[in-house]
Amino acid sequence: MKMDIKVTLTEQPKARPTDESKLGFGKTFSDHMFAIDYSAAEGWHNARIQPYQPYVIDPASPVLHYGQEIFEGLKAYRTADDHIQLFRPIENARRMNRSAERLCMPDLDPEFQVEAMKCLVEVEKDWVPRSAGTSLYLRPTMFGDGAVLGVHPAPVYHYFIITAPSGAYYARGLAPVRIHIEDNYVRAVRGGVGFAKTGGNYAASLKAAAEASAKGFDQVLWLDGRENKYIEEVGAMNMMFVLGDTLVTPMLEGSILPGITRDSVLTLAKDRGMKVEERRISVEEILEAYEAGVLKEAFGTGTAAVISPVGELEYKGRQLIINNNEIGPVAQDLYQTLTSIQNGSAADPHDWIVKVC
Repeated sequence: MKMDIKVTLTEQPKARPTDESKLGFGKTFSDHMFAIDYSAAEGWHNARIQPYQPYVIDPASPVLHYGQEIFEGLKAYRTADDHIQLFRPIENARRMNRSAERLCMPDLDPEFQVEAMKCLVEVEKDWVPRSAGTSLYLRPTMFGDGAVLGVHPAPVYHYFIITAPSGAYYARGLAPVRIHIEDNYVRAVRGGVGFAKTGGNYAASLKAAAEASAKGFDQVLWLDGRENKYIEEVGAMNMMFVLGDTLVTPMLEGSILPGITRDSVLTLAKDRGMKVEERRISVEEILEAYEAGVLKEAFGTGTAAVISPVGELEYKGRQLIINNNEIGPVAQDLYQTLTSIQNGSAADPHDWIVKVC
C-alpha cells in the first residue's frame, strides 16, 4: 500500500515533562497524532499527521452503541547513542488486522501501519524520554463511525495513533504484585472476542478489577469462561509460571490475547535452553504445585509492564506467597534480557528492532 502522509505541525507545542521519574503511564500525550479515514467508496484515504485533537462524532455513531473498536500498544525506545527504535511493530500491525477481521472492520496494510508509526515517532522524537526504564508508548486505535443505528458494521472507520511518554506501568516498578484469582465473573470464552484487542474485553474486566482493588489486589487473574477451572490471563498481561525447571503458560485457544511480549519471552526462554510448555493449566494444579514446593515463580508479561513478578496469588481466601514475595531469577533474567534488546544495549538476535532515526 503506497500512500503519502501529509504532515501538519502544531503551532502551539505543549510543555514536555521535565521530571521523567514522575511520568507514570498514559497520563501525558505528545503534540501530534497520525490519522487516516476509511469508507467503502474511497477505501483508506487522507493519511496525515496533525496536531493532537479530539474527534467529533455523532451521538448515533456505532462505536458508542455497539462497541466496534480495536486498539494496539507498543513502545519506542531511545538508545544510549541517542537513536530511537521500535520493538516488533509489524506484529502489532498484524494483530491489529486479526482484531479487525473478528470485528468486521477493514484491514490496513501492516507495512503501511509501521510506516505511519515511524513517521509519527520521528516527528515526536523529542518526546521520547531518556531515563532508564522509560519509553514513548504508542496507541494505534480504530473505531466505527457514521450517524446510523442498527447492529451491523459501521459505514465509516477512523484509524489513529497517539503517543505518550511513559515510565513504569506499576508505580512500584518491578516490585511483586498481588493478584486475585477470579472465581465469579468471567471475561471471555472460546469463540468470542477474547483474542482480539478490543475495548469490550477490558470493559468486561472492570467490575472484578474494582472489587479486587478494594481488597488491596493489583490485578485479577481470569479463569476460563466455560468450566471456571483453567488459568487464562491477567487483566493487562499474559500469565506465566515456573514449575520446577519448566516455564509454563496457558495455550492460545481463542479466549486470551496472543501477546507479543509473551511470544518474545517464550523465545528468549527457549534460547536459554529452558523447557517451555504452552498448555492448559488448572488452578488446582497451581495450588498443588505450591503445596509441593514446585511453584517457583509467577509473573505477567505485556507491553506496558514488560514483566511483572507476582508475589501473591489469592484464590477463594487462600493465599499463596510466591518466592518469598520477591522477584525470581527467571523473571529477573528475562526482564533484563528483553529490555536490553528493546533499549539497544544488547544484541538483537531475532531482528525484532526497527530503527526510526
